[in-house]
Amino acid sequence: MNNFNYDKKDKTNKIALFASGSGTNAENIANYFQKRKGTTIALILTNKNDAFVIQRAKRLNIPFLVFGKDDFYKTRKILNILLENNIDLIVLAGFLWLIPENIIHSFNKRKRNVWRPCT
Repeated sequence: MNNFNYDKKDKTNKIALFASGSGTNAENIANYFQKRKGTTIALILTNKNDAFVIQRAKRLNIPFLVFGKDDFYKTRKILNILLENNIDLIVLAGFLWLIPENIIHSFNKRKRNVWRPCT
């Protein structure tokens, strides 16, 4: 998988957002990239089936996935989904679980954590 590159004109960079709550940061990030060519929010992942980020994903027509702790920590299911979707960068937008080592190693230098609300 290639590194995330804002300057590459011939490739669309794909971002996966991890969110657990209302999804305000996820929505702001998605809106930001909808107005720019070359980068897309390809997937929103959440660990809560009642998280409002799911409603935001539906409204923004972004595919989403709800997953459980076992799928995240005891299998490669989430890593495989990220790889199958050719994700270039993962962004933690209000996601509080520790990221498993298999994802950290596969996305070394290609992950970001949002610490404050995006505006």
